[in-house]
Amino acid sequence: MDISIIKDKLKKYLDEDRYIHSIEVMNTSIELARLYGANEQKAAMAGLLHDCAKCLPYDKMMEMSFKYNADIDSIMLKEKALIHGPLGERMAKYIFAIQDLDILMSIKYHSTGRKDMTLLEKIIYIADYIEPGRSFSGVEKIRAKARVSLDEAILMAINNTIQYILSKGALIHPYTIDARNDILRFT
Repeated sequence: MDISIIKDKLKKYLDEDRYIHSIEVMNTSIELARLYGANEQKAAMAGLLHDCAKCLPYDKMMEMSFKYNADIDSIMLKEKALIHGPLGERMAKYIFAIQDLDILMSIKYHSTGRKDMTLLEKIIYIADYIEPGRSFSGVEKIRAKARVSLDEAILMAINNTIQYILSKGALIHPYTIDARNDILRFT
């Protein structure tokens, strides 16, 4: 499917702010793909669609998760903000006709990360975190680091995320811990 057609279709699933965020993640993903030698078209598509399930009401998320057999686990059921990754992967496949596994996995794991992330998965993970619309303490340092080392930027982002999750008293998904440990082994 042509990216302009996907943009039009995506507007039906996202509110205006989330759509703008998705465009910014797409642009940041293209920039990082160019910098790190990844496929720019795949980065654009994954960045654009990464949050395609984010604005759905919870009951619709659950209905679609069942319909499309999304990989939702017990932690995601408790931490509902994590459902949009696996559901987004299924929507990308079945609604937006994306068949490329690298794009699909980048969408699925963009919120949690995982062990052995591919280059594209790393790009989408960090692009979502540092896109220009993000404004939180420390984001500028992570933006700068992302232009030098994806792994170090992701480690910084994961550490920030874990601190935030702990401050809320929420559950940390094991994929996030696995991603952090995996990166630490090689940095």
